[in-house]
Amino acid sequence: MKLAIDAMGGDNAPGAIVEGTVRAAEAFPDLEFILVGDRARIEPLLSEHRHIDILHTTEKIEGTDAPVKAVRSKKQASMVLAVQEVREKRCAAAISAGNTGALMASGLFGVGRIKGIDRPALAPTLPTIHENKGFLFLDVGANAETKPENMLQYALMGSIYAEKIMHRSNPRIGLLNIGEEPGKGNELTKKAYQLLSEAPVNFIGNVESRELLQGPADVIVADGFSGNLVLKSIEGTAMSLINLLKETLGGSLYTKVLTGLMYGKLKSIKNRMDYSAYGGALLFGLSAPVIKVHGAAKSEAVFTAIKQAKLLVEEDVVGIIEETIHDKDHTWLNSKV
Repeated sequence: MKLAIDAMGGDNAPGAIVEGTVRAAEAFPDLEFILVGDRARIEPLLSEHRHIDILHTTEKIEGTDAPVKAVRSKKQASMVLAVQEVREKRCAAAISAGNTGALMASGLFGVGRIKGIDRPALAPTLPTIHENKGFLFLDVGANAETKPENMLQYALMGSIYAEKIMHRSNPRIGLLNIGEEPGKGNELTKKAYQLLSEAPVNFIGNVESRELLQGPADVIVADGFSGNLVLKSIEGTAMSLINLLKETLGGSLYTKVLTGLMYGKLKSIKNRMDYSAYGGALLFGLSAPVIKVHGAAKSEAVFTAIKQAKLLVEEDVVGIIEETIHDKDHTWLNSKV
C-alpha cells in the first residue's frame, strides 16, 4: 500500500508532515509513501528511508487562496499532485493539512464522487469526556446548502465508518437539532428525521449541541452550515478554556506549585480531549480515501491520519459504501435519492 502525503500543506509544514510520515514508515514497514512538495525543504528533514519517495514541486495552495480557482490554476500544487497520485492508482489514499476547500475541490475534480452520492461530506472524529469514545461528525462544512436526502446518505456512510474503523457494534446515529423531540427544528431537520427513522441504521433521534461532548451517539449527522458553526464553537471554547487555565494557573508561585501537583491529572484531561488521537477528517463520498488533517496539526496528528488511511484501505470502506449505495435490495435508499 502506498499513500500520497501533501508535505507543504498546513501551518507546520513541511516539518510536522515529514516527522509524522517518518514515524509511520517505521511503525508500518508494509506501507510506502510519496511526500509531495519542495525537495530542497523536505530532504534535510528526511533521513534515508527506502519506503519514502519525494515527488518534487515548489507550487502550493495557500490557506487564503480561493479553493476552486486555486485548484484549476495551480495544477502543479502539492495538494493537487497528491490527489492525482490517487486518481492515477499509484497511491491508495491522499492526506493533506492544507486548504480545506481546495482539498475538497481537488478530490471532486480528481478522484470524483461515488456514483449515487450527491454531495460529499467533511467528517472529523471529535473527542468526548469518555476516554477513547469519540464521535464522527458530518457534515462540518463541505456543503453550506444541504438536502434531507444528503443527510440520509451521511448517516449511511457514517454508520459504515463507525462500524469498520471505530469498531462500534450497531453504531448509534443522532441528528443534530435544537431539541430532542421529533417535531423540533426546521423543515430540513424534520424531513431528515423522517428519512433517518425509516433507514436501516440505529437512529436514536435528535441530539442537542450541548450534549455532543457527553457522547450520546457514535455518529452525529448535521447540515454543513450548522455542523461548521458547532465545530467552530467547540474549537473556540476549548482554546479559550486552555488560555484561561494557563493565565490562572501560571499567575503566582502558589498556583504554579499547585499546577505541578496536579500535572498528571491535567495532562490526562488534555490527552482525553486531544483531537489528534482520532486522525483527520475524511472527505466522505469520494471514490477513494482523501483525508484532511487540521491545519495546525503536529506530527502526532499526521501519524494518526496515516493509521486512519491504512485502516480505510484495508477495510475497503469506500468499496462498502459504494456497494451499499448500489445494492438493489436497499429499496428504501433508491426511493429516497
